[in-house]
Amino acid sequence: MADPRRTGPLVYSIAAHRGFADALVAGLVPRYREDGFGLARLTVLVPSSRAARTLSEAFIRHAGASGEGGLLMPRMIAVGDLDLDEKLGAALDPLGASDIPPACDPVSRWLTLDRLIGEERAAEGMTALPGRARLNLAREMARTMDRLLVEEKDIADLWTSEAVKDSLAGLATHWERSICLFSKVAVRWQFELVERGQVDAATRRNALFDRAAKRWKETPPPFPIVAAGVTSASPALARLLRVIADMPNGAVVLPDLDRDMSDEAWQELGLAGASQEAGGPVFAADDALTHPQYHLKLLLNRMGVNRAEVQAWHRRGAAAAEPARSRAISSLFLPPQASRAWATLEAADRRLAGVRLLTSATIEEEAQAIALLVRQGLEVPEKRIAVVTADRGLARRVAQHLERWNIVADDSAGRPLALTPAGRLFGLIAQIAADGPDPAGLVAAFGHPLVRGWDSTARRQWLTGLRALDRELRGPALAPGMAPLRKAADKAGVSEWWAEAEGLIAPLCNWPDTIALAEALTRLADVAEAFARTAIWEREDGRALGTLIEELRGQAQAAGTVIETADLAGTLRDSMDEVAVRPGYGGHPRVAIYGLLEARMARADLVICGGLNEGSWPQPPGADALLAPAILRALGVPGAEFRIGLAAHDLAGAMGAPEVVLSRALRDAEGPTLPSRFLLRVEALLGEDLAREHRERAIPALLPQLDRARPPAPAYERPAPDPAPDLRKVTLRVTALDRLLGDPYEFYANAILGLKQLPPLAADPFSDPALRGTLVHAILDAWHKARAEDPALAIAPFAADHFARERVHPLFRALWQPRLIAALETFERRIAAEEADEGRKVVASEIDGEMIFDGVKIKGRADRIDRLADSSLAIVDYKTGNVPTKKQVTEGLALQLGLLGLIAEAGGFAGKGVAAAPARGFEYWSFGQEKGVFGKVMKPLKLGERQSGLTPEEFLPHHAAKLSDAIARFIKGTAPFLARENPDYKGYNEYDQLMRLEEWLVRLTETEREA
Repeated sequence: MADPRRTGPLVYSIAAHRGFADALVAGLVPRYREDGFGLARLTVLVPSSRAARTLSEAFIRHAGASGEGGLLMPRMIAVGDLDLDEKLGAALDPLGASDIPPACDPVSRWLTLDRLIGEERAAEGMTALPGRARLNLAREMARTMDRLLVEEKDIADLWTSEAVKDSLAGLATHWERSICLFSKVAVRWQFELVERGQVDAATRRNALFDRAAKRWKETPPPFPIVAAGVTSASPALARLLRVIADMPNGAVVLPDLDRDMSDEAWQELGLAGASQEAGGPVFAADDALTHPQYHLKLLLNRMGVNRAEVQAWHRRGAAAAEPARSRAISSLFLPPQASRAWATLEAADRRLAGVRLLTSATIEEEAQAIALLVRQGLEVPEKRIAVVTADRGLARRVAQHLERWNIVADDSAGRPLALTPAGRLFGLIAQIAADGPDPAGLVAAFGHPLVRGWDSTARRQWLTGLRALDRELRGPALAPGMAPLRKAADKAGVSEWWAEAEGLIAPLCNWPDTIALAEALTRLADVAEAFARTAIWEREDGRALGTLIEELRGQAQAAGTVIETADLAGTLRDSMDEVAVRPGYGGHPRVAIYGLLEARMARADLVICGGLNEGSWPQPPGADALLAPAILRALGVPGAEFRIGLAAHDLAGAMGAPEVVLSRALRDAEGPTLPSRFLLRVEALLGEDLAREHRERAIPALLPQLDRARPPAPAYERPAPDPAPDLRKVTLRVTALDRLLGDPYEFYANAILGLKQLPPLAADPFSDPALRGTLVHAILDAWHKARAEDPALAIAPFAADHFARERVHPLFRALWQPRLIAALETFERRIAAEEADEGRKVVASEIDGEMIFDGVKIKGRADRIDRLADSSLAIVDYKTGNVPTKKQVTEGLALQLGLLGLIAEAGGFAGKGVAAAPARGFEYWSFGQEKGVFGKVMKPLKLGERQSGLTPEEFLPHHAAKLSDAIARFIKGTAPFLARENPDYKGYNEYDQLMRLEEWLVRLTETEREA
């Protein structure tokens, strides 16, 4: 009802400790309820649709608490939060508003700006941006345009304003280029809008605010209007709020305006939109943009309302705290100069009763502690708990921990579409189209839970074939294309399965370098349906994905947008990251997990503020990429730090709850963290002694007891397995003797247990020496065999053809093929010279042989065997990696060459055409570099007095003795296979986890280590 005694604008403030939504309802109901109509004649303007839902819940709680059977609630209209991409309510944007041009579709604007940016850069002779970078710049440019339009700034101000010209003088040249590009594109966009008969959404929003303000000012509505919780300080909205505050039946209710702050502290906040002189700046460089009251001061200044005119709202909500909490919050966030008053505060004024501080070691421990706090709070009947955090990863962890008690608490801030099941599958399919059928991407896409998910039997059969292919694809990355994948499927025995799978991804292969975005989306959508049928479009994430694709496809077709195929997956991921998928209803009625935006106006009995670290709460201010801070100030636009002040206000509002827990983790998923500046102020205000009193101790003490205590595991001793004699009787390979003598446990795990390391999927070919070895061995073997028919066959073109025929990965070819061929040519020259000068001849390559030694079969493969002029044999081993040293050979840690020599002398290669003969030559042919030339030969023999190592006469007897000792001890004997017996052995580490190395290695005494 109208108050005849009113002489000025009616503006209220609800203190933080009162609980905004519940306190608002507690005051609205008795003041505006009418018999027979309830609150139906009342209109409440709220910031967003989420705020309307929060307020509706508060009305329901009030009706339940007062015992009313029902309540006609007021009409709630959202003013539309641009941060949430929300539209205005119907009362502010009526169907009859034909005098205001319609708003341009935001996707259409984004794609048009993309085209304009490309054209302007080309006209300036600038390098063309890749498609994804250009689209991201267009998105950033759209945000900057909206920022200026909301503040009612004209693009022409960038080149006509004297203040802007003065600010440009001290800027780097890249700012000048970005402003020039922005100005040209913005002007062309305005012409586009005129041709379309449209305006930007922000422009229409301002016009609708002014239209409503003019209509209500000229003819005040007969029904009451209350604007509640609206803190946006845009000029048009501020004018509308002033009109509402001046109406006979109107009022504006602000959240947590600090009415007790001294005038000196209020002035210390800065200009906040109010110039000190006519035509002067409205923002200063030293404005306290990060203060929680700054945006409220800006709003009051733009409304033309003095802080002294704001009245206190004297009603309080059910979840209200003591008034001392608001006074403590006011002291907590005093500006720098005013905060000197802390020195004179008494301990009682510093204390934050009901506020606890919780510090955890890791983000996972923090999530578990928060979940336990929620579980503890639910033990109290009717107690409501809210978890507020800007860290969505922490929110997901909390929700998962709550599931152990069957507490469903969905994150109301939602998840990015790209992280949902439907978004992930669509992104994987787009990645295949962009990068080709990469094994890792294929396995991820084929194994997605939505694929063949409509039939459990079909799903099981599908996964059986996928696992077989996955096992075959383990190892070095295949060459691009379908042929290597088809070959791998044949080897895995799943040819029929692959035929079906290949049919699914065939539409994704061999796309042109550039493609129309609309056509690409159509193809991807068709493939997604082939993968998952209608499941891809079901549930909340599927519907959000379908909406995004339809909007993007329609606007891209109209705009003629063309994109590089390689940028397709990244562009779609960026678009999906902009879409938040929020859960439906059905969670626990007394538990809520909010983001900072969602938490505004919400209230609970216990509020847990999690993730209070720099970079999370507050998040780093995203500086405008196109307009420098000095330019924004000159234009009269608040800087990026303005959002830090909003985050501070969010924390101040959350701290008004009866019970508050401020939580942080010392480490997150990326490493050590820095405490939030807000949390540091809390600790500074409390001081060391009071901070200790406010520390939460019960939950950290309870966490270690949360899970059943496991009995302490006995100390794990150094493994030394002793298998039965019949299990020891294994064939000994020449490459395994080093392992048997150096690390018997590795030999045991490999040869006796038969355990082999599972290679990674699509392994990096550059870090895999086995791939290089396999390639050069195959090339040399084929070349030696081909030389029997054509002795003059050159190795360089032969090797190049082999690389092409095997479809080796292009990056591997680019980096390794030149140096490998250079080494092969060195070998070719040496072989020809030795044949001509020494009568040496290659007699076999890649030849298998075996012998019986002390009753044990010894097997091995020689890379090459040559027959020397005296009919003796030379054993050659090709090395693409490190070459064993003479010391390693002497110590029995590199015995392969000698064992092959023993097999040759025993006639073990006779069945393959190499008759038994003395073995006197032993050589490593390395692909390494020596004196600037790739390819060198090293002999592990002592061939001079000044050299070390074994003499030719000692070489084979030494190897025979080592072999005999190994057989006697391990194969026929009872010696245990001790782990890491010889610390000098440079073996592999794939069995370290199996032997639990780190558990017992640290307990070895110095004597044991030396032994």
